[in-house]
Amino acid sequence: MRSLGKLSSILVLFVVVFITKFEEGLGAWQSAHATFYGGSDASGTMGGACGYGNLNTDGYGIKTAALSTALFNNGKACGGCYQIVCDSTKVPQWCLKGTHITITATNFCPPNYALPNDNGGWCNPPRQHFDMSQPAFETIAKYKAGIVPIFYRRVRCHRSGGIRFTINGRDYFELVLISNVGGAGEISNVWIKGSKQTKWEAMSRNWGSNWQSLTYLNGQSLSFRIQTSDGKTRTALNVIPSNWKFGQSFSSSVQF
Repeated sequence: MRSLGKLSSILVLFVVVFITKFEEGLGAWQSAHATFYGGSDASGTMGGACGYGNLNTDGYGIKTAALSTALFNNGKACGGCYQIVCDSTKVPQWCLKGTHITITATNFCPPNYALPNDNGGWCNPPRQHFDMSQPAFETIAKYKAGIVPIFYRRVRCHRSGGIRFTINGRDYFELVLISNVGGAGEISNVWIKGSKQTKWEAMSRNWGSNWQSLTYLNGQSLSFRIQTSDGKTRTALNVIPSNWKFGQSFSSSVQF
C-alpha cells in the first residue's frame, strides 16, 4: 500500500509539473470530482446562475462548468477559470491520459439533499464539484464514466477581445451584465460613472455577474471601473454611448 501511495504521489507531481507549463496558476492543486450536463453540443449550458446568456457571444464557449455550493461562493466565483485534469491514479479506465482542460465557471450546481453525497448528491455541501459541459468533460474522460475524480486549480483567464457590457433594467435601475473578463476572471467590485457625473458610483452585485445602479443615467455615456478578485483594476471610459438603450451590448477595448 505504501508503494502504491508513493506511486500516486509521483504521478500527481508529474501531472502538476506537466500542466504548469500551460497555464499560470492562481491557486494550489486540490482534489474534487466532475460530472457533465448540457448535451453533446453544450446547448443546455447556456444561461445559468451567473447571468450569462449565449456563452459563445459572451466569450466563454463550451469550456464551462457549474460549480457546487462550496465553490460557487454565492456567485462571486462567476467568470473564474479552473484547470482540470482527470485523476488517472484512481480511475485509469475512465481518464484520457495526458489531457487537461481550462474551464470557466458560468453556472451553479444545486445540492440534491434527497440523495447521498457520494451517490447522486454530488453537489451537496461540503463537496467541491464541477458539473462540466459534456464536450469539456469528454476532453479529459470517457462519456461512460459519468463521474470521475479530478485535480483542479485556479488559473488566469485568457479572453479574446475586450470586456463586454450588456445593459438591462429600466429607468433608475441599470442592471449591467459584465462578461468576457480576463485575468482573475472573478469580479469583486464595479463602479459606474455617467458623463454628467463627477464622481464614480459603486455598483452592487445583483446576482452572478449582474451589477446594479439605482441612479438615473439615461442619455449619458457610461464608463465602468472593474476590480477583479486579485485586486487588479481596469477602467473602460465611455464604453456605452449616450444613445444607448436597454437590452444592448457593448464591447470595450479594455482587458485584464
